[in-house]
Amino acid sequence: MARRSSPAAVLLVLAALAGVAAAGDIVHQDDEAPKIPGCSNDFVLVKVQTWVDKRERDEFVGVGARFGPKIESKEKHANRTRLLLANPFDCCSTLTQKFAGDILLVERGNCKFTKKAKVAESAGASAIIIINDKHELYKMVCDRNETDLDIGIPAVLLPKDAGSSLQSLLSSGEVLVQLYSPDRPLVDTAEVFLWLMAVGTILCASYWSAWSAREADIEQEKLLKDGHEIPPNFEGGGSSGMVDINMASAILFVVIASCFLITLYKLMSHWFVELLVVIFCIGGVEGLQTCLVALLSMSRRFKPAAESFVKVPFFGAVSYLTLAVCPFCIVFAVLWGVYRRLPYAWIGQDILGITLIVTVIQIVRIPNLKVGSALLSCAFLYDIFWVFISKMLFHESVMIVVARGDKTDEDGVPMLLKIPRMFDPWGGYSIIGFGDILLPGLLIAFALRYDWAAKKTLQSGYFLWSMVAYGSGLLITYVALNLMDGHGQPALLYIVPFTIGTFLALGMKRGELRHLWTRGQPERVCTHMHLVSPKDSADPVTSS
Repeated sequence: MARRSSPAAVLLVLAALAGVAAAGDIVHQDDEAPKIPGCSNDFVLVKVQTWVDKRERDEFVGVGARFGPKIESKEKHANRTRLLLANPFDCCSTLTQKFAGDILLVERGNCKFTKKAKVAESAGASAIIIINDKHELYKMVCDRNETDLDIGIPAVLLPKDAGSSLQSLLSSGEVLVQLYSPDRPLVDTAEVFLWLMAVGTILCASYWSAWSAREADIEQEKLLKDGHEIPPNFEGGGSSGMVDINMASAILFVVIASCFLITLYKLMSHWFVELLVVIFCIGGVEGLQTCLVALLSMSRRFKPAAESFVKVPFFGAVSYLTLAVCPFCIVFAVLWGVYRRLPYAWIGQDILGITLIVTVIQIVRIPNLKVGSALLSCAFLYDIFWVFISKMLFHESVMIVVARGDKTDEDGVPMLLKIPRMFDPWGGYSIIGFGDILLPGLLIAFALRYDWAAKKTLQSGYFLWSMVAYGSGLLITYVALNLMDGHGQPALLYIVPFTIGTFLALGMKRGELRHLWTRGQPERVCTHMHLVSPKDSADPVTSS
């Protein structure tokens, strides 16, 4: 299918894909939580498993307090204990009855968390579960001037909806609860697969881009040998439909991406996410169709259909193979959009996302290292600003809020690759934004095109070391993610210095930095020039 894209339209796609580029687990923003003697626990998620009349019921998730003893981590060691309502319900004054090791359910408000725990402990309770007055988790801390913090029972806070559900169970019969906080595995296997997915996507996209460039060069050589005039599409070694990013577009990226991100942040709602899903499905159809047609065209069985074209209104010349594949791609994307909330819908999202990234890297090209460095440097600053610095202006990380889909019932926006944590007792997903793959991928694809044009070996070229640099930067991102207690990290903060630094260091060492920086291609000796000596040029030219 003939493909023509304007640089402005492609840049808008780049901005959209990078607008939610955040890697790792998304958690709520920390509140100020000083550690003082008697109030120095790490914040942990707590599972609250329930039984009604000895029949297992719902499981809720809360957060443990800074104060009190640590909560049991092994489910088999956690006791099933009767749950009762506190009276008074706020547990801020002496309770009307004594308890024999029961767990009390209380509401938030009217006094400090530490006082509630002390009142419950003095009445004989073994633990306290507090219902928050908001639909999110809140970290229970101590005041800096508190001194009497010898609290012997654990405290757990539940979000408002979970607490209300737990309270309603008390009207159904005798309720038993079990509190435990299972540890997460040291190595998240989902992050390992996500790393392989990101590296593999760039690897495939780079080889496709380099192969397309080489095919265009071969066709150009053939035209020169035959004495034909070179079409305008071959200027600069590009082919029809390929778009080179210029310096203005690279710098403008920050403005467009920031505007798109702010729009997402301000308009984030159910209907807006639905709009994003539609846009993602349209892009996914194009990406999936392009990749399938390219793969099937390699087979002799489908090659005739790929080389036969028919004119279609608005789209121009379209191959028969494209027409055959397109309905499947549309159905695939629509099915994902309709059933995207199902447990295995992440597979469809990743397929659409990967094919879209591969297609964009194959179409959009960085002409030289100067433009590539400008683009990635702008993305580097953009990522840092909207993950970290935006907290000072908006009181929350704009990019993280958008990535996790706050103010909606969605599990994040669709412009992410995600894999469920299969061996994590807390579940959830490990994620990475499209921009963290796409933008470095453009530079790495440029490296392979340069290596092939210069006829470099894998070891003496730039592609292998760029891939190593990208993989190392992404690996450090996940290490930082775990060291930062699961808080979302801007992956480009680590990836960009690795990739650009590797390019610059190797270019300077090999004396090729000038060609990489400005020309973006090695020096070539034209083999089609007919050199004429001065003596020959003086002879008369005759024709018969």
